[in-house]
Amino acid sequence: MPVCTNAGHLRIGRFSEPGRIYLLTAVVHRRQPVFSDWRLGRLVALELHKAQKEEWADFLTWIVMPDHMHCLVQLRHKTLAELMCRIKSRSSLAVNQALGRRGRLWQKGYHDRAVRREEDIKNLARYVVANPIRAGLVQRVHDYPLWDACWL
Repeated sequence: MPVCTNAGHLRIGRFSEPGRIYLLTAVVHRRQPVFSDWRLGRLVALELHKAQKEEWADFLTWIVMPDHMHCLVQLRHKTLAELMCRIKSRSSLAVNQALGRRGRLWQKGYHDRAVRREEDIKNLARYVVANPIRAGLVQRVHDYPLWDACWL
């Protein structure tokens, strides 16, 4: 597995707290719409499921858009940096292998926002899964193949 270098370093002020819920965003390198092919997006989803099964974090909701992904996640036994390094590196390997190519899949780094305790988690989750509707990809979220939510 590739070793993450500065892609996993915390920005000044970034803090990983076990049990805290975070909204995470990672963007495909050069915003290429790699995941327009839903089969490639499923490779990212598989890595999210593996990380949850291995108790790195609980994914409350996630969506893989053509050129980025969002996750609403509750940290368990790993830091934000460790979690994102794992997801991005392993999904890069899987996607590159499927495409018969080498090179970068994701942009360096990621965006995170700690969810305040008073925020409505379900409303934030609805916002995440409504991304394909706002992007004009589908009329109903159930018509989009690359998302999940723990409430279903």
